[in-house]
Amino acid sequence: MNTYPTTSNETRSYIELLQHIHDDLRAQHPEWIKPNGDCPTCESYESRLAELLGLSSRDEPASDGSVV
Repeated sequence: MNTYPTTSNETRSYIELLQHIHDDLRAQHPEWIKPNGDCPTCESYESRLAELLGLSSRDEPASDGSVV
């Protein structure tokens, strides 16, 4: 079964895709959401996706203090 959006509801931008992923993670894993509404696990997944897609900032220091 194809669960991707149909043409009329197609995700049109990266921002919309991120929002869709964010919403789905929160819906599928309500136990990850803290009482204040934060979801550190969701943020971790989103950051990793950006990193894998090569969209993380090149100006951010690496964990060893060097600039990547």
